[in-house]
Amino acid sequence: MSFCSSMYKPLERVIVKRPEESFINQENVSKEWKRFNYLEEPNYEEAVKEHATFISILEKHVPNIDYLPVFSEAGLDSLYAHDPVKFTSEGAIILNSGKAVRQPEAEAYKEFLGEKNIPIIGELTGDAVSDAGDLVWLDDRTLAVGLGYRTNAEAIRQLKEITAPLVDEFIVVQLPHDQGVHECLHLMSFISMVDHDLAVVYSRLMPVFFRQLLIERGIQLIEVSDDEYMNLGCNVLALAPRVCVIAAGNDDTKQQLIDAGAEVYEYKGQEISYKGTGGPTCLTCPVVRK
Repeated sequence: MSFCSSMYKPLERVIVKRPEESFINQENVSKEWKRFNYLEEPNYEEAVKEHATFISILEKHVPNIDYLPVFSEAGLDSLYAHDPVKFTSEGAIILNSGKAVRQPEAEAYKEFLGEKNIPIIGELTGDAVSDAGDLVWLDDRTLAVGLGYRTNAEAIRQLKEITAPLVDEFIVVQLPHDQGVHECLHLMSFISMVDHDLAVVYSRLMPVFFRQLLIERGIQLIEVSDDEYMNLGCNVLALAPRVCVIAAGNDDTKQQLIDAGAEVYEYKGQEISYKGTGGPTCLTCPVVRK
């Protein structure tokens, strides 16, 4: 089986985690939301409803959805299934989050993938830290990796070694300080691939060389406004080329996508996305795209 080395090909299999298994209940949310650096305390019941709507969109397009169980040491952020592991065409790489409270998720993912008979081709060791939100496939053989507070130089060295047989071009993208060490800035914070030649971007945070590289590759850039960037408008999940999901309230970005020929689905993400700064890509771990 060929796994996932794309951000936009038709999504065949995905891993998600529901609020029922990550937030657990309102009491747990009240106790934990500040430790996980949420903007505000999420409402558990509303989060469950929002996530159910999100899943209903996935179910119309994705044949296989795997649900992560409760992890004994994992907390609220385990809702964001994307970050502990990154898939390649040959299988998974187990990462080690740059956010210390998320590091227990890696071991739980190893167990889950083992139960599902999904191959693991590598694992970060030692001082290496990385979140999958910093790893973006521009195409099947081109991997861009953000170097910042969530992914360090040692992780990049190990990732380059692990992916060497699978990658022709390994691009390191220096990330800015932006809002600081405790905030979540990933490479995917300012780029979402929606097709081989279409990306949603927030150019203000983008290094000049990387923006120019995208344009030279013939990729059309949809520019997100400042207001919509803060509402996760740059975080767009492709279910297939030019078929995508975006958090509600990003009307300008949505219209630009429609004008570019995309089919756009929306979900209300106030509790599950905005408050934890994790959009639709963060809520999903693509396993197979064909």
